[in-house]
Amino acid sequence: MMPELGKYAFAVLASYGVSLALIVVLVAMSLMRARRVRAELDKIEERTKRHG
Repeated sequence: MMPELGKYAFAVLASYGVSLALIVVLVAMSLMRARRVRAELDKIEERTKRHG
């Protein structure tokens, strides 16, 4: 159930929305960076295997 927020409803809900959006963006950026770093590590690993 949604509590009655009165005249502050917009501010509270907007704050929740902005917070949720920022969390989603941070998670997405972290996942993209992890994928990029993993690809770089795989390249380095492959180079070291070839060059002994």
